[in-house]
Amino acid sequence: MHRPLSLHTPEWFTADDSTLNVAFVYPMQGSAGIFGPACEACARLAAEEINKAGGVLGKELRLLEVDGGADPQRVADEVEALVATGVVHGVTGWHISSVRQAVAPRVAHLVPYVYTALYEGGERTDGVFMTSETPDWQLLPAMRLLAETRRVRRWFVVGNNYVWPRRTARAARRYARACGGGRVCGEAYLPLGTEDFRDVLRRIEHADADGVLMLLVGSDAVRFNRAFAASGLDQRCLRLSTLMDENMLMASGPEATRDLFSTAGFFASLANQDTLDFHGRYADRFGIEAPPPGSLGESCYEGVLLLASLVERARTLDVSAISAAAETVSYEGPRGLLHLRDRHVRQRIYLAEADGLDFNVLAQLRAPHDLV
Repeated sequence: MHRPLSLHTPEWFTADDSTLNVAFVYPMQGSAGIFGPACEACARLAAEEINKAGGVLGKELRLLEVDGGADPQRVADEVEALVATGVVHGVTGWHISSVRQAVAPRVAHLVPYVYTALYEGGERTDGVFMTSETPDWQLLPAMRLLAETRRVRRWFVVGNNYVWPRRTARAARRYARACGGGRVCGEAYLPLGTEDFRDVLRRIEHADADGVLMLLVGSDAVRFNRAFAASGLDQRCLRLSTLMDENMLMASGPEATRDLFSTAGFFASLANQDTLDFHGRYADRFGIEAPPPGSLGESCYEGVLLLASLVERARTLDVSAISAAAETVSYEGPRGLLHLRDRHVRQRIYLAEADGLDFNVLAQLRAPHDLV
């Protein structure tokens, strides 16, 4: 069961010299809550493995959960209180960009903050490090390949109404023009928690779009997938998402995932040795009925690994020293050996197509050395 944080920290969770305490901020409610359990399990696995190997600077790494699905200012208040009182020495987790924007200026200059969600790009706050994808790396090559192979020229953007979808859509307009002279022919931004998509579906049909760029979070995307298929638009228009994992596929149902594409740095169906080893350890720890880790859960595993690697490399919790050493930091996880550049992880990017309740990886779009 999830344990939402209040400002009254549990008595069992105290700061002392034998522990390195980390605020783990992930969604326990709201649209993103659908993949919260996978985020929690993956982060727990990483912490347990780090501690089994000797901890961080000889200290036990412990996670204190914070509900990243709450109002952004409330999340920022809670994290700031934990940092200010010395209860936690770092922050990591998956949460939407509006939460990151509220949290980062309050704490990143005091403790290292590893942000694991794909995001719109441009984060420059000192002390913040990113493990996941940005549009230039992720969306541009996917749109280019779909323009070449499926002749997609007219895109309609459907997103939630906050910074990540809006800034990503701004980039998509440029990308569409660069991909064979295409264009974005319509945009719609909806509140988190939207359930009625009838008006948006009519607009997509009237725009005669070839492709829909889905920038919807969690259960919002699930409901959109179901409505999209029920309207028959899946027979004439493909969908591309930069935020779609296996938990969301299962919730959508196989009848709602026809011609649905996703681009990400990790898919559970990747069959390399690092991924297979990760799945084996995950299943051993949580059982075969645990939520599939997917790209979003796996990012939280990496967030804990990267935070530990940053502290180990700097040999201190001082943010300035950690930032100075960051360019030399690497870590090995389910995606192999990864490195930081400009505080972002350099990574392979893939395009996959939904195949019922799983993803079929079609192509590697970019390798780490391509990301300059």
